[in-house]
Amino acid sequence: MKTRVNILIASLLLVCSALMAQEKVVADSTGYIVKVGDMAPDFSMQLIDGKTVTLSELRGKVVMLQFTASWCGVCRKEMPFIEKDIWQKHRADDDFALFGIDRDEPLEKVKAFAKSTGVTYPLGLDPGADIFARYALRQSGITRNVLIDKTGRIVMLTRLYNPEEFAALVRKIDEMLSE
Repeated sequence: MKTRVNILIASLLLVCSALMAQEKVVADSTGYIVKVGDMAPDFSMQLIDGKTVTLSELRGKVVMLQFTASWCGVCRKEMPFIEKDIWQKHRADDDFALFGIDRDEPLEKVKAFAKSTGVTYPLGLDPGADIFARYALRQSGITRNVLIDKTGRIVMLTRLYNPEEFAALVRKIDEMLSE
């Protein structure tokens, strides 16, 4: 009798686990599964220079994440603006960090991508798009920018490149760094 009860309990636990695993992730209309006000999901990534960065270790800084890839035409259009209007302006500010996160491409391709776009801000590797999948549905498109405040909360999410939205992102960064 005791064995049957144990089997029944184990079976119920498996069923509950399976049901919880099937819980759908809810995305917004642009594919984000995070929203403004959420704590930014933590991750570690390797940069193309070999250093490792962990998001939670950047608490106390304003952090901008740009999800990108060499095959993304919109990313290539946006990256020079990020370089000029954000990175060059704030790169020396110890309270700011910016990382391009390249979606599922090998190191040499990402290095060539950085060279071809002329960006000097740090680029990181995202094998399997696992970092991306913490922020948006894996099959969703890029370019995307995630702005995170000094406490680790998301304060702005962008999708694609829109000059007005990009200008608002620049203003928000400027405002957060002047506080």
